Amino acid sequence: MKNRTAEAVPLSRPNRKPRRNILQLREDIAGYIFISPMIVGLLVFTLFPILASFFLSFTNWNFVSGFSKTKFVGLDNFIRLFKDDIFLKSLENNTILMLVVPVTLALSLVLAVLIDQKIFFKDLFKVVYFVPYISSIVAVAIVFQVLLHPSYGPINQVLMSLGMEDPPKWLGDTDYALYCVMGLMIWVNIGYNMIIFMAGLQSIPKDLYEAAEIDGASKLRQFFRITLPLLSPTTFFLLVTGIIGSFKVFDVIAVLTNGGPANSTTVVVYRLYETAFVNLQSGYASSMAIILLFCVLLVTLIQWYGQKKWVNY
Repeated sequence: MKNRTAEAVPLSRPNRKPRRNILQLREDIAGYIFISPMIVGLLVFTLFPILASFFLSFTNWNFVSGFSKTKFVGLDNFIRLFKDDIFLKSLENNTILMLVVPVTLALSLVLAVLIDQKIFFKDLFKVVYFVPYISSIVAVAIVFQVLLHPSYGPINQVLMSLGMEDPPKWLGDTDYALYCVMGLMIWVNIGYNMIIFMAGLQSIPKDLYEAAEIDGASKLRQFFRITLPLLSPTTFFLLVTGIIGSFKVFDVIAVLTNGGPANSTTVVVYRLYETAFVNLQSGYASSMAIILLFCVLLVTLIQWYGQKKWVNY
């Protein structure tokens, strides 16, 4: 009996391994089938356009003439970019627009902390602040155009009724137009950031606040010693996505100012759109897209390495 058992053991082992490999292979194939739509979308709508833009940035081409008239120009497009005053102005405007992100984060965090307390109509406040984010940006921009109209807008009417003879022209003034755009962006994004912060606040253990109160810590000290450090991962997420979004802003500029007056609100994406689809200089526009890509990557890498010093996981 012992010999038969000893002989049966090694015979059963080789049969299990191939079956296990087949099951693992089936699971792998099923997994790849489920993620294939995402992979195809990533390849077609992200990686391929990036590679195509990189190739076209070294050419003098537009999509109307066809690929047969593609002319290789080397680095001429990039050299031309840094001599283009409008493009350099658009880069400067994008840099200024990044200031929208920290201001929005600060206001959203304050609102989230206040609304998270035991107050009346908490859900109503959430809806009120979140409505601008889900509203059509075209409708919101038109409302701002009416409010900021230099002659008949309610804001200037109130200022003139208070005794100001020559109120600002707002969207028609090169000194104020970009700040009006920034105000609109802050107002639209506050609700989204506030909801994310409130979700982060719910994950902070209440025991920490109770222990801090027993030790005599004030509300302000609790905010800086407990709330801010434990919300740092949420803040980092909103900071990265917000700055990337500020580089991609287009719809607000297209509806509100069309890049004017005198290119004072032109940003890189809007300048890229004008160059590619209005002036039909697709190769030159592709070089702008590559510069924009490297700017976004650089800023994101700086944030990624910087977060090691202030983000607490």
